[in-house]
Amino acid sequence: MSRPTPPAPPLHPTLLRLDRLAAHLATDDHVLAVLGLGSAGQETHRFDEHSDIDFFVVVDSASAQDGYLQDPGWLAGFGGAVAYSFVNDPHGRKALFADGLFVEYAVFTSDQLAALPVVGARVVWSRDGHDPLTSSPAPARPTAVDTVDFHRDEALTNLYVGLHRELRGERLTAMRFIQVYAVDRVLALVRLDPASRLDHPDHFESTRRIERADLPTDLPLHRMVPGYEHNVDAARAVLDWLTTHHVTHPVMTRAVLRLLDEHEQT
Repeated sequence: MSRPTPPAPPLHPTLLRLDRLAAHLATDDHVLAVLGLGSAGQETHRFDEHSDIDFFVVVDSASAQDGYLQDPGWLAGFGGAVAYSFVNDPHGRKALFADGLFVEYAVFTSDQLAALPVVGARVVWSRDGHDPLTSSPAPARPTAVDTVDFHRDEALTNLYVGLHRELRGERLTAMRFIQVYAVDRVLALVRLDPASRLDHPDHFESTRRIERADLPTDLPLHRMVPGYEHNVDAARAVLDWLTTHHVTHPVMTRAVLRLLDEHEQT
């Protein structure tokens, strides 16, 4: 006998404001649906006092879309006053309310939404109960370069380029190659490890909740990302992790080690 599914936990009080907005927009016949995303989407249990509200509004025509994009006055449906907003995308804005609520939204026609690979969305409200997500394409499959070999070798070459730029005195770009690009590749290797247990992995941002992941190997992020003035130490930490947990190409590994030695001598 199967056990009954436990009831879903109640929504966070702040997240209920999205329902309030949906009820406000439902009075406009041009609005077809309101969708929550991220922690306002299917994973509402993650929503807390530090969360913002990401959402889509789906409308029935390009003219209705233009109206909602040009005049954000309808955000009053959340309750409270908008203290700041700006256009951050051709389809939407970010906005901060006077009471601290932060939102990010986009407005799409139903045809535009159907062309998007929407992941983890929740239908907050839809007209006549229609699910606007049924026609969305499946999320893109990993490309041929989403492999252990690619991410390992890309990380090595990121270290190589970054250390050369550090020697040239271009410290900021060196920091990005070593402490951002190469570390991103390390996180991709962690994701591809079947023994890794990630906490609600984000399809678009690999750094999310990595601190709460259950990993089969040590991941010394404090050494990999020590800051602007410590690029050489960061490169050494990333290289140590790569060579400990993966078989790296000897030619590229030696090239990075030579650069580390050169830094030691300067």
